[in-house]
Amino acid sequence: MDADGSQMGVVSLEAALARAAEQGLDLVEISPMAKPPVCKIMDYGKFKYEMKKKANESKKKQVVVKVKEVKFRPKTDEHDYGFKLRNVREFLEEGNKARITIMFRGREITHKELGQAVLTRILQELKGVAIMEQSPRLEGRQLFMMIAPDPKWRAQREAAARKEQKPATSPAPAVAKPAPVVTTMPTSATPTAPPMAAPAAPMEQPKPTP
Repeated sequence: MDADGSQMGVVSLEAALARAAEQGLDLVEISPMAKPPVCKIMDYGKFKYEMKKKANESKKKQVVVKVKEVKFRPKTDEHDYGFKLRNVREFLEEGNKARITIMFRGREITHKELGQAVLTRILQELKGVAIMEQSPRLEGRQLFMMIAPDPKWRAQREAAARKEQKPATSPAPAVAKPAPVVTTMPTSATPTAPPMAAPAAPMEQPKPTP
């Protein structure tokens, strides 16, 4: 098979190697079990890089679900019970599963109903958050059940998270229009006539001498 995908037919190994060398590429055997074996001319380094890139991308898309075991006793005190229940809830919020185990000691195994009551209480307090994936089962001195996040609750949390990440589009602030400027032209002052001078007094005529 040539580099462009076209079929070259059955050729000798020497001819195939020579054709690959002419193109500066490699001859790679892709179907060794076929008769005759199928080879392709390609850039083997680029091929390995692309395969590694695809593997990394598919690995990123994989969702790894963990299982965390939380142990209780038939008579766990309230403080310890509340602390462990919060841990279970946080683990479920991360999308993981939880194994709730009731540990019996000594003659406590004769009162399995106490352990069952603890499991029932846990399910009631996690109602709407978790669902029972595996019903309670007794193995030796341990009574356990498996719980997983409620799909509806998880979908609501994911939708809320996407809504928070979406930037809120706030309306553009209104631009205040400038008030019209009224220009008052100054009124010209009415010219006033200068004050008239008072008439001069008549000059006194000189008297003739005798």
